[in-house]
Parts: sequence; C-alpha cells; structure tokens
Amino acid sequence: MTYIAVFDTNILFSGFGWRGNPFRCLQLAKEGKVVSLTCREILAEFEEKLQLKRNMSAIHTARAVAEVLSFSRLVIITNTLKVVAADPDDDKVLECAIVGGATHIVTGDHHLLSLSSYQNVPIVSATVFLGLAAAL
Repeated sequence: MTYIAVFDTNILFSGFGWRGNPFRCLQLAKEGKVVSLTCREILAEFEEKLQLKRNMSAIHTARAVAEVLSFSRLVIITNTLKVVAADPDDDKVLECAIVGGATHIVTGDHHLLSLSSYQNVPIVSATVFLGLAAAL
C-alpha cells in the first residue's frame, strides 16, 4: 500500500525547524516512500507562520515553500468544505485530503485529531503515522 498524506501546516512548520517526528514524516515524502499532498492554502499558511513565528525573510519562506512543492503533489481546492466549526482554518486540510485522495491526514492540531477520521481518511499524529509507515 502506498500512503498518501496531507501534512498539516503544524507538521510542515515543525518539520522544517526541528529533527523530531514531523521532520521524519517529511523525510519519508522526500525519499518517495510516501506521497505528500498539499494545496496553495496550506502553503500560504505555512509561509505566514514562518514569517510571523520565526521572523524568516520572504526569500527564505519562498525557498521553504518551494522545497515542500518539490516533494508534494499540488491539489486545487474550492474552500467550500465546512466541517470544523471550532477552527474553520482546518477545513482546508480536510478538503485537500478528500480532493487529493489521501490515505492519511498527519497533524498535531487537536481540532483535527479529535475527529479521528473524516470520510474514512484517518487523522493521525506524526508519531502514529511513523508507526504505520515503519513497514514501508
């Protein structure tokens, strides 16, 4: 089975900052062991977080976004899905997964994790995902 994952913004942000489990998840995608899906909306939020929370320059954030695009398949979403009332920003992650045919959503976001799955797509932490992908 090929795992097709949407990595939420918090996984991208952590994966580009520290060498923990989010980093290891992204490495699997870079190595072609899993397929990464993303959308412009996730990338825009990632870029914004890098600039605001890490004070990264526009050039450095553009490089980080380009790197994600280098190992990810870009999905176009309509932003019409409305599921997470407590945090509507999370809807883009669910929509990206559904439109792209993801097998997993990988996140550290408690709003998403509390759903546990959406339309039969498991929503898991980086640690759980690494455990699943260990057999690859």
